[in-house]
Amino acid sequence: MTEETSPQFVVCLKNNGYEASLEPRKIYQVLPDKEAESHKMIRVIDESGEDYLFPASLFSPIALPQALIEELALSV
Repeated sequence: MTEETSPQFVVCLKNNGYEASLEPRKIYQVLPDKEAESHKMIRVIDESGEDYLFPASLFSPIALPQALIEELALSV
């Protein structure tokens, strides 16, 4: 992630097939991944701090106030 890019976040809408990994209504930080996007996937950081690919259809992008982004953003 570059310094000019603000961290992006999504909310999990459903966890079908990923019940052990995703929690509906939970906010996840996104890592940019153009190749994953071309396959309709999204790379998110979970509670362990690891990033994983999931179908983008399980998430919805959300806009957050800058102060909240700074509080939620993980060091990557």
